[in-house]
Amino acid sequence: MLPDRLQRLVHLLARLPGVGEKTALRYAMHLATEDGQLATQLGADLRDLATGIGKCTCCGNMAEIHQDRVLCDVCLDTRRDATVMCIVAKVQDLLAIENSGAMRGRYFVLGRLLSPLDGIGPQQLPLEALLGRIGADGVQELIIATPPSVDGEATALLIAREVESTGVRVSRIASGVPHGGDLEYADQITLGRAIDGRRSIDVGDS
Repeated sequence: MLPDRLQRLVHLLARLPGVGEKTALRYAMHLATEDGQLATQLGADLRDLATGIGKCTCCGNMAEIHQDRVLCDVCLDTRRDATVMCIVAKVQDLLAIENSGAMRGRYFVLGRLLSPLDGIGPQQLPLEALLGRIGADGVQELIIATPPSVDGEATALLIAREVESTGVRVSRIASGVPHGGDLEYADQITLGRAIDGRRSIDVGDS
């Protein structure tokens, strides 16, 4: 019984992660009946999202798109230690680690993890770009902060093997993050301890 425009909004909102039909309907009704100013601001920002926000050309983080560059605040911060690089699976993990305050180096966002069942193999990972960053920035330590899941561990081992010949020290975030969990949902203290207690990776023969 809703107007078509409002119904379309409900369907779009329901496609967001963690938002069901009832929550989407509540959001849509609030925007339509209670807070017109918020609806206007939200609409304007959503229109600008596709053209105003993109991936940082250096690390893969979210960044403002400018005419001459697309670089995030982390990569633009000259106070960062460029010799330490933290590898994460997604931007949400980068933000979670940043909120812990334990990481003062730079980042590299993979965008995905090894997942043979989903057709994601080594060729689908940005390994060449990673090796290029390591050489260009003079990286001395690589902290692999992929999730402690089967795919995350396999990705960490692959990266450790790929960079082994560079002589860069490779470490893995320590325990404390629940196995199979996502970093974006871990608390700041847990993430801080995981970064501080990182360990070297033994690639072995496996």
